[in-house]
Amino acid sequence: MKNILTYLLLISFSIAFGQSDSLTTTKINDINCEADFFLGFDQFGFYYSITNNVLYKIKEDETFEYKNPTLGKITKIDLQNPLKIVVFYESFNSVVLLDNQLNEVQKINFTENTTPIIVAATGIASQNQLWVYDSLNQQIGLFDYLKNNYRAISTSFPESIKQYQSDFNTFNWIDDNNNLFSCDIFGKIATKGKIPNFDFIEIINDQQYIFSKNSILIFEDLTKNEKYKIEISEKTFQKFYYKDQILSIFTSKGIINYKITTP
Repeated sequence: MKNILTYLLLISFSIAFGQSDSLTTTKINDINCEADFFLGFDQFGFYYSITNNVLYKIKEDETFEYKNPTLGKITKIDLQNPLKIVVFYESFNSVVLLDNQLNEVQKINFTENTTPIIVAATGIASQNQLWVYDSLNQQIGLFDYLKNNYRAISTSFPESIKQYQSDFNTFNWIDDNNNLFSCDIFGKIATKGKIPNFDFIEIINDQQYIFSKNSILIFEDLTKNEKYKIEISEKTFQKFYYKDQILSIFTSKGIINYKITTP
């Protein structure tokens, strides 16, 4: 039954996306990687992964690691600034900031904040701040980690956050109904559109994203209302990562990097 469903899905995508609606890729290299989770690369060529709840940073003969079992399981890691890596431990309502050698620089327990907040999503923002979604008040805010000061910037919204991704100036998220939203640093929320069902997704910006369903990769531009199937050699994979025109495919054998030019 599963094979039949996969076959039907492939046919449906073939009909929806003609040959001219495909994005070709150029293979760059393969990297051996045995890990539980592949997180991505930084601009210095290091790749990051998690094995047995330990964060690893690896490039050729250089390896750094960070672990903190007292804070439980790692929930999410933000790699935007390799000099200020954000490690989120949701079960302990805490964030740890790491330097470029994965040394602990600062630990933040949001429960100890002057006004306690329960963090369900977080990431690095501009001006020494962290994006924070407070599930108590259902609001997005900014936390100044130098002053230990939090301020809500958005109105509250009832739908839970299913998936999120942020950069220094924008917090993007998908709710339980697969609607895509964005919030800027001034608290302005914008509705961007409906996202198809997905297994994994990389939000490139508030208008473009790449998602996978049953190991089929699709690039979509909401502004242009365009979709493109991304051609890769791998028939199955565990996860993918996209940054700066490089598409990384993580399989049981390692990481395969492709060059891709998005429209």
